[in-house]
Amino acid sequence: MGILNDFAKGLKVTLRQIWGERVTAEYPKDMREKPQRFHGRHVLNRYPDGMEKCIGCELCAGACPAHCIYVRGADNPIEAPVSPGERFGFVYEINMLRCIFCALCVEACPTEAITMTHLFEMSTTNREDAIYTKRELLVEPDGTPNHMFPDDSLADVEELRKADGWMRAVAPGGRVAYEGLTPWSESAGVGVRPAEPGQDPLRPIAADLPDFLTIEPASPRSVAEGAGGSEEPTGEEATIVSPDGERSDGPERSGGEDAVPEEES
Repeated sequence: MGILNDFAKGLKVTLRQIWGERVTAEYPKDMREKPQRFHGRHVLNRYPDGMEKCIGCELCAGACPAHCIYVRGADNPIEAPVSPGERFGFVYEINMLRCIFCALCVEACPTEAITMTHLFEMSTTNREDAIYTKRELLVEPDGTPNHMFPDDSLADVEELRKADGWMRAVAPGGRVAYEGLTPWSESAGVGVRPAEPGQDPLRPIAADLPDFLTIEPASPRSVAEGAGGSEEPTGEEATIVSPDGERSDGPERSGGEDAVPEEES
């Protein structure tokens, strides 16, 4: 009877959840919307004129902590240059079995050639298919990305077009001076991607401080019309009060970061 009682208790939990609210997505019928900064499959971009952005500098391979990127550069042919620089990426391979999708290769790239998309359906039964070459990574001259398995029912080329999340990640987000600016170049097929968005409503920096610190503004700070983000008072504009009642003029130390304490005589 003890086993039957335990079995009945387990079934009671199961039966109670059958008529409850469904929280499980029916994948792959229902595809969830990926976060904007999702780290998915890589793509190699082109300029609007069709020239490749990769200059074969191999910085992405040097920055990769998993050593999954193999790049070899070659001199651009004078008659028909492949990229605007002196060299171009002649060989470009990524071993997805080693990749940890950290996006350090994206941050290391000086020409915004490699970006990460929203595609993550990359399962394969063949290890060789997990090695992506330049043929699969490089977009077409019109900006159309190439899928490793175009005949796959889960192949969504549109997810390969969503490659602007990395810009949000590496941009100095939350700072008023950078809102509305586009410090990146155009790409084939998408043009200029959206600028760093603002933060609305305007929130003072005191809202992000821990409970044991308070800020007493010395003078109001004017904010440019239409700018969002957090106000960042300098040492002259704010006084930080500690729980013990001690006051300090701003977060910076006197003498700067390189100041050296005087030795006692």
